[in-house]
Amino acid sequence: MKDQFPRMHSSFYVTSIEKTIQFYNTFFSTEPVKVKPGYVKYVLNEPSLVISFIENPARVQPHFGHMGFQVATEEDLNIRMWQAKKAGIVSKEEKGTNCCYAKQDKFWSTDPDGIQWEVYYFHEDAEFNDPHYEKGTESDQPCCIN
Repeated sequence: MKDQFPRMHSSFYVTSIEKTIQFYNTFFSTEPVKVKPGYVKYVLNEPSLVISFIENPARVQPHFGHMGFQVATEEDLNIRMWQAKKAGIVSKEEKGTNCCYAKQDKFWSTDPDGIQWEVYYFHEDAEFNDPHYEKGTESDQPCCIN
């Protein structure tokens, strides 16, 4: 048996397949591998991920947390952030923040149904979590408390 799973799969309920496709084509910089009525699926090689979306507004779940991608270099982060800014999908940018007990640079994007995506570069472990993430105020929603 292998140590790791070969690819992660996630599936989300969404209110609009059309809006979802528009957002994720931009966010993932790729087209879906399958589009059916009320359904879309993307298969990413890096990171290895299968993600599907099912149109069912009654089952959309708010406040489940967030999804994220760690990039290998600061340059990778800057390129992805530039692309996301150009497309108008960056909702927040953070530099040198201590989130989840790690020093990180990151940006956040939010899909049409409120799913928050974190794209981050990991600098090093930290011995503390930035206190503003532990307050739980509405303006401090990203990071570990989603």
